[in-house]
Amino acid sequence: GSIVHRALRFAFAALAGVALACVAFAADYDIRTFGATGDGKTLDSDAINRAIEAAAAAGGGTVRFPAGTYLSFSVRLKSHITLQFDAGATLLAATPAPGFGGYDSAEPNEWGDKHQYQDFGHSHWRNSLIWGENLTNIALIGPGLINGTKGLVRNAGFGGGRGGRGGRGRGPDGTSPPTAAPAAATPTPATPPSSNGLGNKAIALKNCRNVTLRDLSLLMCGHFALLATGVDQLTIDNVKVDTNRDGFDIDACRHVRISNCSVNAPGDDAIVLKSSYALGEARPCENITLTNCQVTGYDAGSFFDGTFKRTMERAADRDGPTGRIKFGTESNGGFKNITITNCVFDRSRGLALETVDGGVIEDITISNLVMRDITNAPLFLRLGNRARGPAGTPVGAIRRVHISNVTEKNADPRY
Repeated sequence: GSIVHRALRFAFAALAGVALACVAFAADYDIRTFGATGDGKTLDSDAINRAIEAAAAAGGGTVRFPAGTYLSFSVRLKSHITLQFDAGATLLAATPAPGFGGYDSAEPNEWGDKHQYQDFGHSHWRNSLIWGENLTNIALIGPGLINGTKGLVRNAGFGGGRGGRGGRGRGPDGTSPPTAAPAAATPTPATPPSSNGLGNKAIALKNCRNVTLRDLSLLMCGHFALLATGVDQLTIDNVKVDTNRDGFDIDACRHVRISNCSVNAPGDDAIVLKSSYALGEARPCENITLTNCQVTGYDAGSFFDGTFKRTMERAADRDGPTGRIKFGTESNGGFKNITITNCVFDRSRGLALETVDGGVIEDITISNLVMRDITNAPLFLRLGNRARGPAGTPVGAIRRVHISNVTEKNADPRY
């Protein structure tokens, strides 16, 4: 009897192991199984999105990018999905062309298209290489590369209204994209200007919760490497960015941890907290920790290749390399309960805390900063009244801000 019982226990254990193995296998969705080629020439967008949809239909799982180069337009995230980029895996942003395809169109946003309370880029999310909205429990993990060099543009040629910045609609190489729509003088209310299939963000997330980015590298990401708007419980760790405009834009987010990241952004801000009106409310950016990060303004691309070039003299707004940590300029909801510690600035602008759209900056602790070759003021605090928001927007305030242990070398003497 004992021999039979032992045999049955062994059989049941083996069956349970097989079942667990099947569950584990089912939770890992290799995009090549869904038709992705990884040859860098064939468009793999449909295969990637099929893998994501299959994982989501099963309740969630890991969508894996094995080594290879995957040419793609918009990748549409779903809840309970992890995108895993293996070593040697590259998601390569494709270049839109007639008959070939393009990125998803920018969705309507009354608060951007009609009122123009913030720039076009801050008002839309779907015209991106990777996007998601109203999602829970998502992650993008490395050590692979997201490369927007050929496919993402700095502002997709959009202009018009307040903050359209049509003059900054340049391609990654500084030339105007051939398929860009001309800047409109006044956008049609509640309808975004045509994006003509162009994409201007590597990753865009709106109204999401429980989000992790870890161990990734991002190269030449257009307007934003990451635009996170209304994202709560966001963790960004050990992410490396070398880009031609903004690195991380953390807009109206709560409970955010950014750590151990390196962001090279000579043409705009490296790590910037914002609180725009893009969600139709003045939502603060609050409960943020930023620690152990480096921000720089070396020539774009020279951080990743290790040459750390310093030939660039002017940024897009004619004032030298940017690459800084900043609050604002979009500041409707304000910035509250934030700590920044142990960060290095090199060949960049200094730390900027700005509120000009009615928000309050309060309860901020900043310590242990090291700066070198700062191209403007090492510390810049601004209380202004641009009032880009609903009628009656008041002047904001700056209070309870503590800055300590800042070391700076070779600042521009004009500042």
